[in-house]
Amino acid sequence: MQLLRPVGEQDCILEPLCFPEQLCGSACLAASSDGHPVTCVLCSGSFPSPEKDQLLKHMVLDHKLVIADVKLIADFPRYMLYWKKRFTEQPITDFCSVIKTNSEGPEEQQELYFLLCDALPEDRILREQLQQRRLEKVLEQQQKERDDTTFHRTCMFCSEEFAGNRSSLLNHMAKEHSFSIGLPDNIVYCTEFLHTLELKLENMQCLYCEKTFRDKTTLKDHMRKKQHRRINAKNNDYDRFYIINYLELGKTWEEVQSEDDREMFEDEDDDWSDWQAHPVCAVCLFCEQQAETMEKMYTHMEETHEFDLHKLKTDLNLKFYQQVKLVNYIRRELHQCRCYCCQEKFESKEELVQHLVNKGHVMQLPEVSHWDQPQYYFPTYENDALLTALSDSESESEGPNHTSEVPVIAEDISNLKVLKQNSVLGKLLKDRGGSS
Repeated sequence: MQLLRPVGEQDCILEPLCFPEQLCGSACLAASSDGHPVTCVLCSGSFPSPEKDQLLKHMVLDHKLVIADVKLIADFPRYMLYWKKRFTEQPITDFCSVIKTNSEGPEEQQELYFLLCDALPEDRILREQLQQRRLEKVLEQQQKERDDTTFHRTCMFCSEEFAGNRSSLLNHMAKEHSFSIGLPDNIVYCTEFLHTLELKLENMQCLYCEKTFRDKTTLKDHMRKKQHRRINAKNNDYDRFYIINYLELGKTWEEVQSEDDREMFEDEDDDWSDWQAHPVCAVCLFCEQQAETMEKMYTHMEETHEFDLHKLKTDLNLKFYQQVKLVNYIRRELHQCRCYCCQEKFESKEELVQHLVNKGHVMQLPEVSHWDQPQYYFPTYENDALLTALSDSESESEGPNHTSEVPVIAEDISNLKVLKQNSVLGKLLKDRGGSS
C-alpha cells in the first residue's frame, strides 16, 4: 500500500506515517497446549488438547471435580498427568476442598463436589513450576530468533524481500507501511506470527476489525481509510507471540499492570528524588538523528542544520496550534523530498537538505497561509515527540501575514473543547485508545 498518491498534480499523504520501532500492546494470557491428548485424572478417558472444554465438562459431570483458573495453567497436559499420579497415591479429599450441595435437603439429593485450586500449596508450586518451565522455553526460542541469520521473507504489503534477521522486515513494515506489531525483541514465534497475519490477508480479512472483503483492492482501501493497519489487541490468538504474556507466574498482563499500580499507591515512601522521566526519543526534522531530551534536539537542529524553531516561534508570534501545523507541514514536505520554501522537488532527502543549506532556505518559510491550514492539524508522524514538546508563545495576538484564502479553524482557546469533541482526529484517537 502506498503512503503517497497523486491528486491532480499534487501528491498528498493519506494517513499518518510512523517512526520505526513503535511498541504495540498485547492482550491477556492464553493457556498453552502441546497438541497431545489429555487424560482425565480420575479415569482412562482421553481427549484431544483442543477439546479441553469437553474434558473439563466430563470431570464435572462424571466425577464432580472442578479445577479452578484453568486458563492460567501454563501446561495443562502436564498438570493433568501430575494429579493423575497423585490421586492414585492418596484419596482425592487429601487435596481438594469438598463442597456439599443441597446440604439442608434429603440425603439422597445431596452431592459432593471437589475443588482443586492453588490454595493448596502443592498445586500452587506445580503451577509456578509449569509457568517457569514455559517461560524458559519461550526465552530460549526468542534467543534463537535473535541469533537467526537465515530469516527470509517477503513483505506482506509490497514485493520487497528481506533476509538475515526478522528485525529488518518488522522495521520496514512499521516505517514504510505504518504497520507495527511491536519491537522485534518483544516478539516470539515470529515466523508463525507473520504467517498467521499473511493468511488473514490472503483470505481478504482485515487484521484489525477482522471483517472479510470481496477482493484485495477493497480490503486495502478499507485498511487505509479506516486506519486499520494494526492487529486486533482483543484477539487472544495473538497472545502467544508477545513475551510479556509469559513473564508473571499465573497472572495475565492486565493483572500484573494493576498490581503494579496498587503497589505504587500503597508505597509509603514519597521520595521521588531518584525518579527519571522516560526518554522522549525525538527525531530531527532534517535527518535521522535522535535525542533523549528536547533541548538536545533543538541544539542539534540549530548547530547542524541552522534551523532555530524557537526563533521562528518568536518572530512569527506562533501560538501552540500554529507550531503544530508548522512542524507537520515541514515533516510532510521533507518526506516528499520537496523544499518547503520554494517547492522544488529532489530525488532524495539528502539532496533536499543540501539545497536548503546552499540556498539559505532553512529558515525561510512560505506565506503563513500556505501552511497554516486545517490539514496540518493531523500529525505527519503519529508518534512525533517534537509535537509533545511545543509550548504557547507569551503573546496572545495573531501572527503577522495571517491573510489566507483558505479557511482556517479558529484557534481561540474557548473553542478548543468543541474542536476536540467534534473533530475527526478526536474520534480516531478515541477509537485507537479503546482498542489498545
